[in-house]
Amino acid sequence: MIKIDNQLIDLVSSQAQVSKRQRKNYNFHKFAEDPLQRLINAIEPYSYIQPHKHENPDKREVFFILRGKILVIQFDDNGEITDHIVLDASKGNIATEIPERTWHTVISLEKGSVSYECKDGPYDPCNDKNFAQWAPKEDDNNSKSYIDTILQKLNLKISSF
Repeated sequence: MIKIDNQLIDLVSSQAQVSKRQRKNYNFHKFAEDPLQRLINAIEPYSYIQPHKHENPDKREVFFILRGKILVIQFDDNGEITDHIVLDASKGNIATEIPERTWHTVISLEKGSVSYECKDGPYDPCNDKNFAQWAPKEDDNNSKSYIDTILQKLNLKISSF
């Protein structure tokens, strides 16, 4: 039995807070070849995940909120926002599923935010994600302003921390 409790969430969250990327995965699948990838993803505000889609091979991705608030955004092929949800258990927004071939990203809206993710496997870093050319790359200095632009368009803010 795999148990997900506050002790594990606290551990992964504390690792995210001290990591350069401000996020940390804790994988439950044992091998990259596993047909179902399962993990905890602790993500701090302004940790930037370049919008991407899972295509060729096509993969679905599901996010369940465990702690905090996480914004999940879908985009069209031109980078325009087509849908979004703030995952927040206190508001009853527990999970969302992103279909294959759909541009998306996530933004932490609160310090200590943690989600549980399931995604079709296997995981191969060479073809897992198709990154959007219309968005900054992960190491781009414009990533913070890109996040701010998304938040402004959706009239959302990151909780002060």
